[in-house]
Amino acid sequence: MADRARVSSGSGAEAAAAAGAEPGGGAGAEAGAGVGAEPGEGAGAGGPAAGGAVTEAEAGRGGRASVARAWRATPWWARVLGVFVLSRVVTTIIVLLFARAQGPNPWTGANPPYLSYAAIWDGNWYKIISFYGYPSVLPVTADGHVGESAWAFMPGYPFLVSGLRALTGTTWELVAVTVSVLCAAATVLVFYRLMNRVLQDARTALFAVVLFCVAPLSPLLQFAYAESMGLLLLVGALYLVVTRRYGWVFPIVAVMALTRPSGLAFALFLVLHVGYRFLTRGRDPFPLRERVTASALAVFSGVMGLAWLGIAAIATGSPTAYTDTELAWRAAYIGYGELVPFTAWFESGVWWLGAPWGPIVVVLLIVGFAVFLFLPPVKRLGVDLRFWLASYALYLLAVFFPQSSTFRLLMPLFPALGALALPKSPVYRVLIVLVAIAGQVGWMAIGWGVDGRDWTPP
Repeated sequence: MADRARVSSGSGAEAAAAAGAEPGGGAGAEAGAGVGAEPGEGAGAGGPAAGGAVTEAEAGRGGRASVARAWRATPWWARVLGVFVLSRVVTTIIVLLFARAQGPNPWTGANPPYLSYAAIWDGNWYKIISFYGYPSVLPVTADGHVGESAWAFMPGYPFLVSGLRALTGTTWELVAVTVSVLCAAATVLVFYRLMNRVLQDARTALFAVVLFCVAPLSPLLQFAYAESMGLLLLVGALYLVVTRRYGWVFPIVAVMALTRPSGLAFALFLVLHVGYRFLTRGRDPFPLRERVTASALAVFSGVMGLAWLGIAAIATGSPTAYTDTELAWRAAYIGYGELVPFTAWFESGVWWLGAPWGPIVVVLLIVGFAVFLFLPPVKRLGVDLRFWLASYALYLLAVFFPQSSTFRLLMPLFPALGALALPKSPVYRVLIVLVAIAGQVGWMAIGWGVDGRDWTPP
């Protein structure tokens, strides 16, 4: 809802090439090196030149073979974290360039240091919550409507940062950014395991991680936002559901639903998961114990999805405290009104494009996404991840008013990156990495950088 929506060109090529050198992959680096051949071994074109001399080309092939063997000998988690670190180097350079060009804004002076720049926008709201908690009285505008307040932001991330800050005694910005980076690093490890399980291809799984790490909104992974923590909890919950370890998901859902708005979408996902497993129990057994646990998990997720609304209502004495606060952010676009499910996208379409084109575009987006879920590359992700994509998209359609933070709100759809990672063409992989990094520059310019009275919050 309205809670505010590595590689350089050279390094991008390296990351894509590294993904192509994963174990289990055909041509790529192994073909160039000579499969199973030590440097300088073999005959004919693959062996030494006449008289025992080693040509420059042969030396190059031997070097590539050594690199390929070293890469294959590296533990999977080291490869994944290596991709993550490379991506953070490039993204940090991009962020620092924007910080250097940033003028005075509501949160910092001109040319702010990295940590200050990484904690603007919603980072300031999270800081307020860390220091002061939530107001017991809802702020009211001059015309009597509920205004913007901390109640639009859930407590999981700021309370964690607050606790760690009390333990370490360091600055809020440093702890907040560190938590985000560490959560993002853990996310890519679990995401790799999830992709490797559903795609059954280590190279493709690693390239899906590359795409996640260089995605246009990946700067948020190292900002003072709750996204990294929310994505870690989400990918952990998805992995456990896919591997059918339902009991472990309860505590994750409890924290996840109080970190980012996700409980209701996850509940719908679980309902679809349970229903599908029940209908296909003839070919895929669904024991009674698993039925009961998974069904209880779906109910629990639904309850947790409503928990923050109840907490806000009790704390403020207003039954609609949370929704009224959320609606305050869209008032700048369409004025104040009631929350009517499944209408906000059409209202937004009219606001952005006018009638009749706005509603027509929304309908086309809905149809296009439905078709997307049935494309062969997306079907490779498996039924469960497609259920999640559909559930979360339906949740956004029901409650969210599309504006500049839309792209950030789409981040939980990141399992779809597995479909984009399937093509093995080196040219495709290098190009999509470069396009993604260019997207980071574009998003920083449009969403994060502040230009006067900026109306494009990220």
